[in-house]
Amino acid sequence: MHTKVTILGSGAMATACAVVLAEHPHQEVSIWARNPAHAEQIRRDRENRRLLPGIRIPDRVQVTSDIEHALTGAEYLLAAVPTQFLRSSLLELRPLLTQGRPVISVIKGIENGTFLRPSEIISSVLGNRDVVALSGPSHAEEIARRLPTTVVAASADLGLARQVQKIFGTDRFRVYTNLDLVGVELAAALKNVVAIAAGISDGLGYGDNAKSALLTRGLVEMTRFGMRFGADAATFHGLAGFGDLITTCVSPFGRNRRVGQRLGNGETLQEILASMDSVAEGVATARSVFDIAEQEGIDMPITGEVYRVLFENKSPAEATNSLMHRPQRSE
Repeated sequence: MHTKVTILGSGAMATACAVVLAEHPHQEVSIWARNPAHAEQIRRDRENRRLLPGIRIPDRVQVTSDIEHALTGAEYLLAAVPTQFLRSSLLELRPLLTQGRPVISVIKGIENGTFLRPSEIISSVLGNRDVVALSGPSHAEEIARRLPTTVVAASADLGLARQVQKIFGTDRFRVYTNLDLVGVELAAALKNVVAIAAGISDGLGYGDNAKSALLTRGLVEMTRFGMRFGADAATFHGLAGFGDLITTCVSPFGRNRRVGQRLGNGETLQEILASMDSVAEGVATARSVFDIAEQEGIDMPITGEVYRVLFENKSPAEATNSLMHRPQRSE
C-alpha cells in the first residue's frame, strides 16, 4: 500500500526520519525546508551538510521549499520544528493544511507563555486533529546511521499509533505503542531540563556519583510533574522517560547536556546559544516548567536551580550548593 509522509522541517531529526521512512519501498517521503537555499543544498548533495553531515539521503526522498508541492498526496504530516517556532510555522501554513491529515510530532518541548505541549499547539492552530507523539532515546545521528533505536508512538487513538508503528518500523528502528500522549510529551520536554543539569555537573567535574543522583532525582521531578497533569507514572519509567533521559544526559550528541557542560565550564548562556547551529529545547522548556511549577506548587528543586543558572545568573557552583544544603529527608 502506497503511503506519503510530508516532513515539516529540515533539521537533523527531520532528515533522520526521512531516511528511516524511505527504507519502506511503498512509502513516499517529502521534506519541506523553509529556506530555498537549504532545500537546494540538500537536494543537490543528498546530504544535510550543516545539521547531519556524512549521512546520504536516499534519492527518492523529495526535498523542496515549495510547500504546496510537498503536501500533494500526503496522508501524514510529520512535524519536526522546534517548539518555540511551531505555532508561527503552522500559522503560516494553515491555509494549506485544511485537510484533517494526522500529524506525527517528534518535537520535545513546552511553549513559553501558553505552556502548551506540541500536540496542543498543533490542535490549537490547525483545529482538532489526531496527533501521534514519536519519542524515546533517539538521537538523529544514530538513527540515520541505522544503529538500533527503539521509541514509542503515543496517541489517544491506538489504531493511529499502530499505523505510525507500521510506517516507521524497520529492522533497526523498533516502535512500541502507548496511549499516554500527555505523559510521553511531558517526559520528552522535561528530560531536556535535567540534561542541562547533568551537563553542568560534567562541566564542573563532579563525577559519576553526582550525575547518577541528578538523573535519579530528576526522574522523580519529571514523574511528579507529569502526574500532576494526568500522566501515567509508568510512562516516565519507559522509553520516553527514563530511556530518553539516559541518552540525553550521557551522549556527546545531546545538545542540552552540551549547553549545561559549557555553563559548568564558565561560558555564559548568550555565548553558548550564539555559537549553536541547532536548538537546545531545554533552555526554553526550563522557563516554562519553572513557571508552571511555581504556579502549581510542584516541588522541583533541580529544575529551579537550572532556571536560576540560565536566567538569573546564578553560578553553577552556587546552584549545586543550594541542592546539597536542602534539608535532609526520606527518599
